[in-house]
Amino acid sequence: MEQTSLATLADEQIAVARESHSGRAAHTVYGGHEHALRQTLIALVAGQELAEHESPGEATLQVLRGHVRLSSGAESWKGRTGDYAVIPPDRHALAALEDSVVLLTVATGQPRAGREDG
Repeated sequence: MEQTSLATLADEQIAVARESHSGRAAHTVYGGHEHALRQTLIALVAGQELAEHESPGEATLQVLRGHVRLSSGAESWKGRTGDYAVIPPDRHALAALEDSVVLLTVATGQPRAGREDG
C-alpha cells in the first residue's frame, strides 16, 4: 500500500514554489500512463496563477491550504482550506490569493495496468 503525507508534501512544495522564479511547484502524488487516475499537488505563492488553459477532462480541485480563485469564462469560485470543486469542462485559470496548495485529481481515461474488464 502506497502512503503519502499530503501535509508534508504541501510544506515541501510551497517551499520550492517560494524559491522558484515561476512562484509555483507541482508533484504528481499518484498516476502516470498506467493509471486511470492522476493526482497532482500544486503549490502557488500569493499572486501567482496557472493561466487560462484547456480542461484536462473530468477533474476536481481540493484546496489543502490557502485561498484560490478558479475562473472559467464569466464564472469564478473562491476556495479556502478544505474546500472542493469540480473543474468546469471549459477553459479555466487558477490564481493563488495567498500562498496556497491544491490537490488536482484528473481522470485520464487510461485503464490500470493488469485490469481486465468483464
